[in-house]
Amino acid sequence: MSTTDVDTGLSAGSSSKRAERVRLLAQPAAVVVIIAAVLLWAFGSELKETEKETLNASAIFQALWEHLVITVVVSAIVVLVAVPLGVALTRPAGKKFAPLFLAIANIGQAAPALGVLVLFFLVTGATGGFWIVVFPLAFYSLLPVLRNTMVGLEQVDPSLIDAGRGIGMSAGSVLRRIEFPLAIPLVLAGLRTSLVLAVGTATFAVFVNGGGLGTMIDTGYKLNLPKVLITGSVLAVGLALLVDWLGAVAEQYLGPKGLR
Repeated sequence: MSTTDVDTGLSAGSSSKRAERVRLLAQPAAVVVIIAAVLLWAFGSELKETEKETLNASAIFQALWEHLVITVVVSAIVVLVAVPLGVALTRPAGKKFAPLFLAIANIGQAAPALGVLVLFFLVTGATGGFWIVVFPLAFYSLLPVLRNTMVGLEQVDPSLIDAGRGIGMSAGSVLRRIEFPLAIPLVLAGLRTSLVLAVGTATFAVFVNGGGLGTMIDTGYKLNLPKVLITGSVLAVGLALLVDWLGAVAEQYLGPKGLR
C-alpha cells in the first residue's frame, strides 16, 4: 500500500469524525435559534386577549414541562420493560416466546398513536390525565428498544461468549461484561427512536386531558390563533430535535470505546 493510500484513508476518517462533531454542535444551535426567533416574533407584536391567555411565559413553561415529564416517564417505562424483556427473549428458555412478544409490540407500533391513546382512554373509562397518556404511549414506543436490544445481543460473536465461559465466567457475567456492552450501540439507537416517538406522540395528550404542548396546538387551531398554533408546533418540533440530538450524543459517547 502506498503512502498516498494511507494518507487518504486517515483523511477520510478524520473528515467523518469532524463532520459528526459539527453536526452534533450545529443541531442544538439551530434549534435554539429557530425557537428564539419564533418566540421573539410571537411576543414582539401585539397579541389578542385570547392569545395572551396561552402565549405567556407561565403557560408556555407549564405546557413544556408537562410535555417533558410525559416524555421522560414514557421513556423510563420503555427502558424498564423493553431491555429486560429483550434480554429474556434472547436466552435459550425465552427464544420460543420471541415471535409472540414481537408481534404484540408490532401491533402497538403499527396502530395509529392517537387510536391507541383514545382506545385505552375508552377501555379504562377514566376521565383522562397523566397515566392515561403515559401507558398507551409507552406501548406505542416499545418496539424500537425491544427489537434493537434483541438484535444487539444476537449479533454478538458466539466465540466471545464461549471465550468468556471458558475462563470461568457465569452466564450472568458473560451477559453483563461481554454481551450487553457490545449491544449498547444498538440499544441506544432504539432508545433514540423511542424518545423521538414519545415526544411526537405526546402532543396527542391534549385529547385525553393530559396537557403538554398539544394544548397550544389544539387551542391555536380551534380558535384560529396562528401565533399560538405556530409557537406550539415549533416548540414540539424543537423538543423532538433536541431529544434526537441527546440520543446522538449518547450513541457517540456512551458505547464501548472500541466501537466508537
